[in-house]
Amino acid sequence: MKSALITGITGQDGSYLAELLLDKGYKVYGLVRRKSKLDFNNAQHLKNKVEFIFGDMTDLASLIRAMKISQADEVYNLAAQSFVATSWESPLSTAEIDALGVTNILEAIRTVKPEARFYQASTSEMFGMVQEIPQKETTPFYPRSPYGVAKLYGHWITKNYRESYGMYACSGILFNHESERRGEEFVTRKITKAVARIKYGLQDTLELGNLDARRDWGHSKDYVEAMWLMLQQEEPDDYVISTGETHQVREFVTLAFKVAGMELDWHGENENEYAILQGTDKVVVKVNPKFYRPAEVELLIGDCKKAETKLGWKRKVSYEQLVKLMVENDLKLVESSMK
Repeated sequence: MKSALITGITGQDGSYLAELLLDKGYKVYGLVRRKSKLDFNNAQHLKNKVEFIFGDMTDLASLIRAMKISQADEVYNLAAQSFVATSWESPLSTAEIDALGVTNILEAIRTVKPEARFYQASTSEMFGMVQEIPQKETTPFYPRSPYGVAKLYGHWITKNYRESYGMYACSGILFNHESERRGEEFVTRKITKAVARIKYGLQDTLELGNLDARRDWGHSKDYVEAMWLMLQQEEPDDYVISTGETHQVREFVTLAFKVAGMELDWHGENENEYAILQGTDKVVVKVNPKFYRPAEVELLIGDCKKAETKLGWKRKVSYEQLVKLMVENDLKLVESSMK
């Protein structure tokens, strides 16, 4: 039986990855931070299937302990301060977790079990002000947020340990991936939850920032399969995981309302843009400049041919299916909360 250690197991990706590994017969360990009130979040249903270990990405000693307990054959580092907006408010803690934390977990592996295979969750935000369209593994990086910069350090230190110590260490440069388990502070889930609340009369309007920003959106469940595939290869390497499609935030909003049976009419532009429900004068979406980033990432679209060719990876959930799944899930959650 293989064993795996997942940091960030209580998040969206961590919970889906744990389910995948359990289905494949792994013994799964999950790293969780000790809090005054323990919160398993998305891993609540895994409490009796996963062995949880207390630890922190900023505390090397706790990571060494986690490696000694788990003796993991595979380590998946999904722990991060992953909200881009927060990275401007807390740039130092973002760097400590997303950058130095990667070094800590690599050192823990090198100290306890250097033959273990390591996966680092890199991000398309490292491309930032894109230097090439679409973005692939060889595209130069130009991050536009403290989050992107910190993640770029994590990406390069992973490559450095691979080349310096001969460790099996690889990074998945994952483009935006969402799901029904996405945190409510992320724009896609903010949209789908607001759509459900507006549908049931619990909320009047949805306020957003840059509606023209374009993203490459896939489903988290597909992307964690790519993580696993990366650690099953003969040689470690880095891979872009994406859909190869890009959609505006405005498109996501329009489709989300449509799934819930509401059509939108758009008016104005830039900071004065808004949308009304078709056939009414009710404004349900409007732009609020406070949600703009200090440095915007306008366009992300990935080229995942390498992953498709070398890993045999293919996404299963389309963009339209993703939006539908998220909206329908939030409609159910809101409806059940009203009973």
